[in-house]
Amino acid sequence: MTTTQSTNTLLLVRPTNFGFNAQTAVNNAFQTKTKNRELQKKALEEFDRLVETLIAAKVNPIVVDDEPQSQLPDSIFPNNWFSTHSDGSLCLYPMFAENRRLERKDNIINMLKNSFDVKNIFDFTHYEQQNKFLEGTGSIVLDRINRIAYACLSPRTSEEILDDFCENLKFKKCCFNAMFADREIYHTNVMLSVADKYAIICTKSITDRRELKNTIKNLFATNKEIIEISVEQMQHFAGNMLQISNSDGENLLAMSSQAYESLNLEQIKKIEHYNSILHSDIKTIETAGGGSLRCMLAEIFFEKKCE
Repeated sequence: MTTTQSTNTLLLVRPTNFGFNAQTAVNNAFQTKTKNRELQKKALEEFDRLVETLIAAKVNPIVVDDEPQSQLPDSIFPNNWFSTHSDGSLCLYPMFAENRRLERKDNIINMLKNSFDVKNIFDFTHYEQQNKFLEGTGSIVLDRINRIAYACLSPRTSEEILDDFCENLKFKKCCFNAMFADREIYHTNVMLSVADKYAIICTKSITDRRELKNTIKNLFATNKEIIEISVEQMQHFAGNMLQISNSDGENLLAMSSQAYESLNLEQIKKIEHYNSILHSDIKTIETAGGGSLRCMLAEIFFEKKCE
């Protein structure tokens, strides 16, 4: 088994009923209720443009259409309910919002099992019965090479379930608390992105000095250059980025156009020292959904089955 930080195969869910989700808004300070009556149309335009951008960059997107009668406003963010790992493990996660639990679709799970070499399934969804949650690679930002799971604790990120994840998947945890607009940050991946040789982080959001020191220590110990972003840049989803690769073996950093436009020239230069930047305009999705481009990309690290 070879462990890499990035993959060129990504699963995306094309929505049929995208919209503002009141159930998630209670602890997502990044969501904005909008009167735009064309949310679904605009979201589809942004989604399709992103897929075209990925293909043009020689990335392999697997696009799954949501069901025609779906009433799931957040199905466009599949990274929260499952993750895949290069040892063949598929993880299923407990979700805070009841309507988001319905996003866990058997057809997607079966497609993964039929197309790829899935060796183990770790199902953490039983924690929903205890009102405890861990929302996939939204809650956990993984340093896959060094086996570190970074997690900002929140109503959606339980340390107990994180411990269970780390025990089963053989990761070491690095926990902290972080705030935005006097509220706990709901997902780690809005303020931290870990790539192979660098990390993008909003350190000013981490409220406890000891936790901040420990987080920085782990990043430095794994030879990551730290690229700092401000709270204002975090508001523009500059922390919600994902390092991916393409069929030529080149690494790319994927982000939204809003995030890219918030960066200064020095930050862009530091990122481009390591890899090119890929960005796409998804402003409608970001505004109503409270998540950005990273949240739309579910990484597939499985080996493809021989035909």
